[in-house]
Amino acid sequence: MEPTLNPESGFLRLRFDFSYDGANFSGWARQPDQRTVQGEMESAISGLTRNKVELVVAGRTDAGVHAASQVAHCDLPIRDKYGNEWSTQDLVYRLNRMLTEEIRIKSISIAPSYFHARFSALRRTYIYKIADGQRQIDPLKRFDIVSWYRHLDLSRLNDASSRLLGEHDFATFCKPGGSGTTIRRLEKFSWERIGDGTLIATVAADAFCYSMVRNLVGAVVCVGEGRFEPEWITALLQNKTRVSESMVFPARGLTLVGVDYPSDSELQARASVTIRRRDEE
Repeated sequence: MEPTLNPESGFLRLRFDFSYDGANFSGWARQPDQRTVQGEMESAISGLTRNKVELVVAGRTDAGVHAASQVAHCDLPIRDKYGNEWSTQDLVYRLNRMLTEEIRIKSISIAPSYFHARFSALRRTYIYKIADGQRQIDPLKRFDIVSWYRHLDLSRLNDASSRLLGEHDFATFCKPGGSGTTIRRLEKFSWERIGDGTLIATVAADAFCYSMVRNLVGAVVCVGEGRFEPEWITALLQNKTRVSESMVFPARGLTLVGVDYPSDSELQARASVTIRRRDEE
C-alpha cells in the first residue's frame, strides 16, 4: 500500500474529477507514440506545476471509450516553486485552457491522505447506448451511440442481463491480456428504452476486467435479437466458455458515468481490502 501522505511529508494528494470524449484517444493509459488521455493530462499538469506527476485513475478505459465522470489522483508538493499554496480553482481554470476541449477538468480537490482513486472505489458505473432496428443516428450523436440493424426486445435483454448479477468469475466475458483475477461483483445490469428509441444499458460493478462491459453487451444482444434463449447466458457463465470476438460491441457506445467512494473515514479500510484481495490472487 502507498505510504500515508500528510502535511509533514511535504506532499498533498489532489483528486481530479473530469470527463472526456474518447473518440480520438488510444484509451486512458499512457502509451509510446500514442495519443492518450493520461498522456495529455499528465503533460499539462507537469507543465503547469513544474512537477513530474503520474495520475492514478479509477478505471482505465479502452480506445474510443468515453467518460462523463472519471476520477484520478496525483501527489504534489504542498507549495509551488514560489512557496505559495496551490489554488485548486486556479489549477482547474489553467489546465482547461491548456487541454483540448476533448478533456474537461470539472474540479480539483485536496483529498484525504488515504484516498486512492482506484483502490478506494466501491463501484464503477457505465452506460452503453444502442440504436437498434436500423434507426438512423443523428450526426451529433454518432460518437457515443452504436447502431444495430436488428430490433432488440427489451424484456429479453433484461432477462438475460439479470442472470449475470452477483459475484462470479467473468472470465467468459473478459478479453485475454488483462492481469489479476476475473472474479467480479456485478451489482446492476439493466436496460431501458428512452423517448427517441435509444436503448441504454446501465452496468455497475465493484470493478471490471478488460473489455468486460462490451463483451457483456454483445452477448446479451444475441438474446435480445432472438438468436439464443436467456438460458444461453447462464450456460456461458457457468461453463466459462469464451464468447466470440465477433460479439464484442464497439467502444464508442460505452461511457463511464460514475465512480462511488465510501465516506472519508472508510477510505483507508476500503483501499486495504482491495489491495489484500489483489495480493491473495
